[in-house]
Amino acid sequence: MKLDFFSVVGIMIAFAALLGGNFLEGGAWQQLLNGPAALIVFGGTIGAAILQTPMSSLSRALKLSRWILFPPTIDYKKTISKIANWSTIARKNGLLGLESQVGIEKDPYIQKALKLLIDEGSPQTLRRVLESDLILDEQRDQDAVRFYASMGGYAPTVGIIGAVMGLIYVMRNLDDPSLLGAGIAVAFIATIYGVALANLLLLPIANKLTTYINQQSHLKELVIEGTVYVADGENPRSIKLKLDGFIP
Repeated sequence: MKLDFFSVVGIMIAFAALLGGNFLEGGAWQQLLNGPAALIVFGGTIGAAILQTPMSSLSRALKLSRWILFPPTIDYKKTISKIANWSTIARKNGLLGLESQVGIEKDPYIQKALKLLIDEGSPQTLRRVLESDLILDEQRDQDAVRFYASMGGYAPTVGIIGAVMGLIYVMRNLDDPSLLGAGIAVAFIATIYGVALANLLLLPIANKLTTYINQQSHLKELVIEGTVYVADGENPRSIKLKLDGFIP
């Protein structure tokens, strides 16, 4: 996996704009730091999201988090060439001749498609099994991504809760002006934390992960069609021409 430079740039621009706007208004970055507000917003948001997420989806969400900076490799042309090579081998040595390719293949889904092609050979069985796996894999990953989307939904609301708590503190200490500043700071900064966390980080992360999941599903559709073509005994050139339509 290679570092996604644009993700890094996007995060830097988003928060640079926030800090830059604060600076142009005459504020300092230290003024945006507030421990109680951070505890309320970050703790409340994470806790609510964990509460609604099953353990299996939470574990998968944490694994998918690496895609934010290191997205999965999705190479359509390489996969098409690989499937065309399967066809060449199968036409020369039969489907059993593909057994040597199983150990070479690292992608679990493509490896399973190759094993089914060797063991079953039936296009109908191949399509049914591989499509079921595609649907289940996509659903599992979409459920995991909802963890980040739900945090993006909860963060602004938890920020409002922090603002209300800060105002309660202010109202309780109206007779002591020296204590008003802390309460007002929590009230306003908690709102900033909640809205910024949702719109500058969490929701973009959820959308980006969803895009990668859709791309992986598209690649798996290519694998399904290609494997069925090989099972039908089509020639490598025809397979390549047909699968080229999957390339975005």
